[in-house]
Amino acid sequence: MEFKNIILEYEEEIVILKINRPQVLNALNTETILELEKAIDLIKENEKIRVLIITGEGKAFVAGADISEMVNFSPFEAERFSCNGHRLLSKIENLDKVVIAAINGYALGGGCEIALACDIRLMAEDAKIGQPEVKLGIIPGFGGNIRLPKICGSGIAKELIFTGEMIDANEALRIGLVNKIYPREKLLEEAKNLAKKIITRGPLAIKLAKQAINQSLNMSIEQAKEWEIKLFALNFSSKEAKEGLKAFLEKREPNWKKEE
Repeated sequence: MEFKNIILEYEEEIVILKINRPQVLNALNTETILELEKAIDLIKENEKIRVLIITGEGKAFVAGADISEMVNFSPFEAERFSCNGHRLLSKIENLDKVVIAAINGYALGGGCEIALACDIRLMAEDAKIGQPEVKLGIIPGFGGNIRLPKICGSGIAKELIFTGEMIDANEALRIGLVNKIYPREKLLEEAKNLAKKIITRGPLAIKLAKQAINQSLNMSIEQAKEWEIKLFALNFSSKEAKEGLKAFLEKREPNWKKEE
């Protein structure tokens, strides 16, 4: 499938998705959001892919939504735009692959929200991130009010959202918004290195662990425990668990593609 605003690069079990509107700092318009959704659907269907890396072309990750499109929105159009964004980010968040955000530059508004929907966030040392919507008289509309408090705590999230200020990579690392920071020129390489490490681990185990973590965030402690028990038991219905445990006892690397 051909895309106008994004690039997909396949490297065996890893796919790199680049948002490609550098002339507008990769701002998200409806066309780009719908293209991203189609790309995520394609990646979901590809059983070979185990890790998705999302990044941006040029000096931005995503510098926000496309203001030139939003400026004349009616309430109905704003609702539809927000629904499109939420649907896309839910697909990213619940994708049965590991999703790494390689934040190569400005990640503002919708860009920050895309990063929040990813499993792991890596950031360039000179990048900036934030939710500046209130400076424009609007609020985050793609899940920033929901995911940011879960990741950083409500106090930090409220400060970032209420002030609309950008923060640098060091501050993002300090508050737990990103996992690691790297020089910009090494960011994508380090994201690939992390992806390569992940694909040496049990494929089903990672899928089930992601389900356990994501679902438990919306459950009580007791419900989360029961959910984890079910997934742990389900894991043992696969040949993967037997192979991984046997390989450990035999002091060898597991062969996840082994038939028996």
